[in-house]
Amino acid sequence: MKDNNKENQQKEPAGKEAHEQQKKPESSIFSMAYPAIVEEIIGRTGTRGEIIQVRCKILDGRDKNKILRRNVKGPIRIKDILMLRETEIEARKLTQTRRS
Repeated sequence: MKDNNKENQQKEPAGKEAHEQQKKPESSIFSMAYPAIVEEIIGRTGTRGEIIQVRCKILDGRDKNKILRRNVKGPIRIKDILMLRETEIEARKLTQTRRS
C-alpha cells in the first residue's frame, strides 16, 4: 500500500504548484512593420486574378513618403492601411497583354 500512495503523489502535484507549472508566457514577438496607405488600385494579377496590385505611400520609417507598387491578397480599398514588413522591394508592373 505504501508504494501505491507514492505513485499517486507523484502523478498529482499540489494545486497551486501544478497550476504554476502549466502556465506559459503569453508574450508575442512581432517583427517591425511600417504603415502604408493605399492610394490607387492598379489591377488584378495572379493565375486566377486573386492578387490585386496597388500603389501605396509609406507613412513612417526610413522610406517615409515613398510610393511603392505592391501585390495584395484579399479585399482591399483605397485609403486602407497596409502594414509592410519591408519597404525596399517593389512589385513588377502589370503587363496589359490580353487575348481577344
